[in-house]
Amino acid sequence: MVSVIVPVYKEPFLNKTIQALLDNAGGEVEIIPVFDGEAPDEQLVDDPRVKPVYVEHRGMRAAINAGILVSEGEWIMKTDAHCAFAPGWDTELATSCKPNWLMTPRRYSLDEITWAPNPKRPTIDYNYLSFPGDTTRSAEKYGYSFQCMNSASKNDKAIDDAMTHQGSCWFANREYFMEHIYPLDDVNYGTFAQEQQEIGLKYWLGGGAIKVNKNTWYAHLSKRTHHYDSKKFTMEHKHAEEMVQYNEWATQHWMNNAEPDMVHPFSWLVEKFKPQGWPENWEAMFKNHETI
Repeated sequence: MVSVIVPVYKEPFLNKTIQALLDNAGGEVEIIPVFDGEAPDEQLVDDPRVKPVYVEHRGMRAAINAGILVSEGEWIMKTDAHCAFAPGWDTELATSCKPNWLMTPRRYSLDEITWAPNPKRPTIDYNYLSFPGDTTRSAEKYGYSFQCMNSASKNDKAIDDAMTHQGSCWFANREYFMEHIYPLDDVNYGTFAQEQQEIGLKYWLGGGAIKVNKNTWYAHLSKRTHHYDSKKFTMEHKHAEEMVQYNEWATQHWMNNAEPDMVHPFSWLVEKFKPQGWPENWEAMFKNHETI
């Protein structure tokens, strides 16, 4: 069985996401929407596979932790509450994912009217970590930290290595996750920021791997200004000053190899992927906080 954890805070498209998960599941699933300090705005999809959880308002990380803790599947998947999914998404991921892999489906942008992939937007298969001194990122918003960046599809390999993942949807073996990753740390990383860095780097540097599976897909809503202006979504969980603090802590933590019990140093990952924008002397530049 696949247990799907859906953290929920001011999410107007939750029922559409739940219905898409149920309608397109090829096997046994349970859907666990975790309401972060609030009750549903509308009645949830009436299905015994939907098992809501209500927790005090502590943010996304705590909501994910709460959902995983009550999950009963061999496999877990976290998804945002504004996504569509390919037919058979669960069986494809479960049959192709190894226990020490974190797997993400191919990602499309969601058309919120058709609730299907937007054909006008590019497909995203790969992500990389930007160099902390990359001045194309806003230092005021992100601080001296690495961020998850999209990159174009680089080959036609159906299941391939990915340096990092965007965070809106990931799939994993529950037993491995509980042993090596759980719980997500909402003290040092904060309640919201750097989810993909915390999880993904623990996989790669801890001896596991991140894989993108292009045999299946999900479509994720890219929130725009009009979504916030219309009050469909809120920005109150994204406080700029706190985000900088947590972003910089996470970057220092990983690039200084401060995470215990890892198999590889951070430099191993940079050498493996040679991500865009990382200079040859990146270690010295990072030490001196130089920009490029």
